[in-house]
Amino acid sequence: MTNDLVLSTIVDALEDVKGQDIRVYDTTKKTSAFSRVVICSGTSNRQTRALANSVSRALKDMGRRVQGIEGSETGEWVLVDAGDIVVHCLQPAMR
Repeated sequence: MTNDLVLSTIVDALEDVKGQDIRVYDTTKKTSAFSRVVICSGTSNRQTRALANSVSRALKDMGRRVQGIEGSETGEWVLVDAGDIVVHCLQPAMR
């Protein structure tokens, strides 16, 4: 499974929950920890949690393991660690 397919699945999952201002950054030359960072805004705590859950569900449906989810308690900034791709779902004030 290619990273392009995984990345496309992540962006689609964010769009399904009306994620705003989705940006994808190539970090291959900056760090060896991951190759892409996806940043997305949500309008409320509930939406940022829903964005992260949508990404997690989509990855699990395609057979990918989610390494972890951080920040879902408050929902102001939720991080989904998908191994080679890291997804940040934030409220605009946090971004």
